[in-house]
Amino acid sequence: MANIKSAKKRILVNRTKADRNKAVRSGVKTAIKKVYAAIESGDKNAAAAELKAATKTIEKASSKGVYHKNNAARKVSRISKAVNRMA
Repeated sequence: MANIKSAKKRILVNRTKADRNKAVRSGVKTAIKKVYAAIESGDKNAAAAELKAATKTIEKASSKGVYHKNNAARKVSRISKAVNRMA
């Protein structure tokens, strides 16, 4: 454990931020899974709705700095392509 007060604070703040980032990443993964589940069920409208929600979640995570913008763009691109490939 750190002895200096500012170092102790950094440990606490970093832990808080790590927990928040973990929660956001988990939310993004869940949103992406919902898109793929809608694709599996074959419901184009549900897939489009889930895509919209997932895109919003991913973009928000990117704007908060949880994901790099290119990483977020790649995720959005992949799920968009998957929805567009539906018959």
